Amino acid sequence: MTDTTPNRQKLSLAKGLNAGLRKAMEDDPKVVLMGEDVGKLGGVFRITEGLQKDFGEDRVIDTPLAESGIVGTAIGLALRGYRPVVEIQFDGFIYPAFDQIISQVAKMHARSLGHLRMPLVIRVPYGGGIGAVEHHSESNEAYFAHTAGLRTVTCADPADAYWMIQQAIASDDPVMFYEPKRRYHERAEVEIDEAAGAPLGLHTARVARAGSDLTLVTYGPMVKTCLDAAAAASAEGKSLEVIDLRSLSPLDTPTIMESARKTGRVVVVHEASTFLGMGAEIAAQVQRDCFYSLEAPVLRVGGYNIPYPPSRYEEDFLPDLDRILDSVDQALAF
Repeated sequence: MTDTTPNRQKLSLAKGLNAGLRKAMEDDPKVVLMGEDVGKLGGVFRITEGLQKDFGEDRVIDTPLAESGIVGTAIGLALRGYRPVVEIQFDGFIYPAFDQIISQVAKMHARSLGHLRMPLVIRVPYGGGIGAVEHHSESNEAYFAHTAGLRTVTCADPADAYWMIQQAIASDDPVMFYEPKRRYHERAEVEIDEAAGAPLGLHTARVARAGSDLTLVTYGPMVKTCLDAAAAASAEGKSLEVIDLRSLSPLDTPTIMESARKTGRVVVVHEASTFLGMGAEIAAQVQRDCFYSLEAPVLRVGGYNIPYPPSRYEEDFLPDLDRILDSVDQALAF
């Protein structure tokens, strides 16, 4: 008789990523990990802890401090049939590899008229909230969501971390995989026996909380903040729906539009600057496709259009419960 008991484990988001990477490496010997300190140390956030010990130095490779070289080497590996997963140690360190990503990773498939695939995952811990110094707390996801040829995704909880990293590695397209570092240690139960091919979410948004009065569209580190805002609003009799995008490019527009038509009010929330950010694109699409269903303009809550501030000021810079609820009240007032 088959045992159908669910196999659930309580994992942090960091441990979910670690377990997902381990599963992908067990399933496919062509999966290799590369990055600064990802081997013996297990990464600065310990996401790859124990993997070099179990899979060896040929599959979990400590690299020099050279992001352009890391990504360039991974391009060659991908073209030779491997599935490299590279770690950019902090979001702000990705810029030396920008040319490789934009000019090579994103364009190789089109340049070869579809003959070459680029099954490469670039892991990027991103966002603030950890009191770090300059170049360690940025939200630069819009650069890559803007770039045709890249898939740009971000997890928000341990379950999505576990499954989405596996789905990203299995993809034949290059994936920018953004990880909200301020959420690394938050824990939840993860069902680890689900079929890997299930539509859990690499490119599918999820309704994290159902509601009827207003839609909060968000992703990554702001999902929890928006859920907290929805809970606070509920105490005042306001019903907020929370959409976790998961994928920034491509966007799951049907899920966004269905919610927008239902509630008639939309607020988009992200840590990055609102100027030319994800919120601007989502607002434009919602107002184009749902114009006659809207009861208020689409509003945005995000970081300010300034360089990321010193850690002592980041609480004033990052969107919080009060700023989100202020925008909710503005939208409901129309």
